[in-house]
Amino acid sequence: MKKINNYINGKFSISSSKRFSPVYDPSTGEVQAEVVLSNKDDFDQMIENSENSFLEWSKVTPLNRSRVLSKYKTLLEDNKEMLAKLVSQEHGKTLEDAKGSVTRGIEVVEYACGIPHLLKGDFSQNVGSNIDSWSIRQPLGVCAGITPFNFPAMVPMWMFPLSIACGNSFVLKPSEKDPSCPLKLAELFTEAGLPPGVFNVINGDKEVVDYILSSKKISSVSFVGSTPVAKYIYEQSAKSGKKVQSLGGAKNHLIVMPDANLNQTVDGIMGAAYGSAGERCMAVSVAVAVGNIADNLVSKINERIQTLKVLPWTNSEAEMGPLISKEHLEKVKNYIESGVNDGASLVADGRNFKIQGYENGFFIGPTLFDNVKEDMKIYKEEIFGPVLSVVRAKSYEEAANLVNNHSFGNGASIYTQDGDVARHFTSNIKIGMVGVNVPIPVPMAFHSFGGWKNSLFGSHAMHGMEGVHFYTKLKTVTSRWPNSIRSGAEFKMPTN
Repeated sequence: MKKINNYINGKFSISSSKRFSPVYDPSTGEVQAEVVLSNKDDFDQMIENSENSFLEWSKVTPLNRSRVLSKYKTLLEDNKEMLAKLVSQEHGKTLEDAKGSVTRGIEVVEYACGIPHLLKGDFSQNVGSNIDSWSIRQPLGVCAGITPFNFPAMVPMWMFPLSIACGNSFVLKPSEKDPSCPLKLAELFTEAGLPPGVFNVINGDKEVVDYILSSKKISSVSFVGSTPVAKYIYEQSAKSGKKVQSLGGAKNHLIVMPDANLNQTVDGIMGAAYGSAGERCMAVSVAVAVGNIADNLVSKINERIQTLKVLPWTNSEAEMGPLISKEHLEKVKNYIESGVNDGASLVADGRNFKIQGYENGFFIGPTLFDNVKEDMKIYKEEIFGPVLSVVRAKSYEEAANLVNNHSFGNGASIYTQDGDVARHFTSNIKIGMVGVNVPIPVPMAFHSFGGWKNSLFGSHAMHGMEGVHFYTKLKTVTSRWPNSIRSGAEFKMPTN
């Protein structure tokens, strides 16, 4: 059985831990590897390396850090196919979907290459007589990231490239369900010239997470996952004085107005609701049909569901793959049963879906509910599977109130041809990321990703300038020099 270990101080490190966790092939249900669940000795070794490497890396000029990141970006692009295959093998998502997620991660690396500009502060001359004032952004120290199973390439790359560009060392604790791609990301960074110990990857479960949260040597924690865990991460990190950005769950609504282009809307919903088997924090899980468009909308979605190609990632025609685990498969099936028991209309039922030759895989078919109500469990809670709930609303105002009154506030979209309605939606909806005729409004790397309400704990979103601010601390200098003494002339161009 293949053993997956840690990556510490620029090389793979064999743990003294005797605990391992299975890594499955979600398409077949078979165990393909075992990943180590690290112990305190592993953690202490990693922290020591991270601290030592930070002292030197923080002294490297931003321009030279940028040059390492630029080489890293090239290596990531050259190895994109291989990275995507690692994602698909352990997560199960289609290869094209995996490639897209790797690309979105690389875009953050590309953004981080501009760190000399991004770290520039503000300067005010003569704030008083002969007194100047300016701001400086300096690195925090050792930063940590705890990432989910659904995006083993993209979400880590929302964190560590920008943190490292800012001069920090970084500790990554990836999901134990699909750890191979994060380890390869670290290996490629070393190949690009990153000094050993600046980026360490430690595998483990809650035991390692708690070491991270309680460690006085870690300055910040970044997290993406479910809301209960996000809240726990936030509370425990704050107790130990860390900066924390903790992104939680979602229940993303897509409002369909009566004037929407129905074919474009259904195209958007299909990809957003059933892509990656619904295992996305930005997946559309609620379609709010306004007025008389509801019947046609449900009919067209159901029609498209019948032709959706649910296959293993190895099949080039696959449009949707399996769920991550047997446990999660049972959880999603239980949500579907709950919807039926609560009285929602089950239009398409994916619970008995099977593929010949892959009967033990964690597959489920696309599922569609109609006439879902606010008090139903399938409406209130995040399912994280290919289950779409259609809620019917009489007016735009009723639809907008549904979105604003929900406890989650990650993403929301509206499909309409009415500019006035779209403008009101973008201005008044209580959501962190908003789309107009765009089903999944994930910001690009130079903007920032983060929700509102129970979808984000902490004061900073991820990547973009929010990320730069999160991974640095602000220092403001006020200075007066009453006398100036110069000694000697220099005739060379100053360089790095």
